[in-house]
Amino acid sequence: MTTLSTEALRDALRAINDPATGRDIVSAGLVEGIEVRDGLVQVSLLTDRAKAASMEPVRAEAEKILACQPGVTNATAVLTAHKPGARPAPPPQPHAHSHAHAHGQGAPAKAPMLLPEVKAIVAVASGKGGVGKSTVAVNLAVSLARQGLKVGLLDADIYGPSLPRMLGLNRKPEVRGDKMIPLSAWGLACMSIGFLVDEDTPMVWRGPMVMGALEQMMGQVAWGALDILVVDMPPGTGDAQLTMAQRVALTGAVIVSTPQDIALIDARRGVKMFEKTRVPVLGLVENMSFFCCPNCGHTTNIFGHGGAKAEAERIGAEFLGEIPLLLDIRTASDAGTPIAASAPSSDAAKAYAALAARVWEKVGGGRQAGPRISME
Repeated sequence: MTTLSTEALRDALRAINDPATGRDIVSAGLVEGIEVRDGLVQVSLLTDRAKAASMEPVRAEAEKILACQPGVTNATAVLTAHKPGARPAPPPQPHAHSHAHAHGQGAPAKAPMLLPEVKAIVAVASGKGGVGKSTVAVNLAVSLARQGLKVGLLDADIYGPSLPRMLGLNRKPEVRGDKMIPLSAWGLACMSIGFLVDEDTPMVWRGPMVMGALEQMMGQVAWGALDILVVDMPPGTGDAQLTMAQRVALTGAVIVSTPQDIALIDARRGVKMFEKTRVPVLGLVENMSFFCCPNCGHTTNIFGHGGAKAEAERIGAEFLGEIPLLLDIRTASDAGTPIAASAPSSDAAKAYAALAARVWEKVGGGRQAGPRISME
């Protein structure tokens, strides 16, 4: 199978000229990004809204050229509006593609990092769905707030937002000037696409729309100065993960898994994805680690036990702790009353409090924005 190179695809696009400047669209800085996945290629082309009609032939030609490249099974080109302040990048230096790419150079100029007033940004992620990641993210955030920190919680799962129900919120955010005001609940400043659309509305969006919505919830929301922002990531390694890695200086990531082997394989992918974007993995959490019968107190390892701890040791990451499988955690989430706040003396709340204390300790009470590279 042919290995697709984004640099080779970018070079192929140099055959197309920008109708406004006469330069090729790569040198003109119109190629915002190229995504490659299993033979599927998607390119984003920058344009002003007023020039969208004149750019349509360019878009169509880009699709045609990319579709002819070896190894490409399907190609899609989309037009995206210029962001304020964005400037075309200078053309890359000849014969320096590999070196520039390794250091994040030779790509279109990036807009300034979002959320500059937030001291620490922690992504809570998983390689697959169904491991209780959102429950961990919500209770982690609530526990951090209960420890006296100023905490924000961002639901980055555009397709399956769960924060509205878990937090008991069903109203739309207020808009002041050009920014939305995050909703408040359980000591948190919260934002989710679920606050803006009806619960039953399916989000049938393509990648650029997902990335645009996520950027809006970071850049057009009045988060203010926060000690820490917890980001509930969607499962997997897709568009939202790319956007977060490229647009904010993530302090680190917490990977959530259940004990069984199949979940750990997916967790491993999540770890590698953050490693590729130079985001430190703070550690692994084993959710649904064991079941304790509320009637007799007997403990059962329904999904096995200790798998995440062993995986953490295998990859050289810290094991951040175990969260038990308890009915009370689920019912509290369904009722919009996170157990970390509604039952703070419970074993579950104590487990979340210990996790929060360790996460805050690991981020050092703040962040130093380090280098970030694109996953292109």
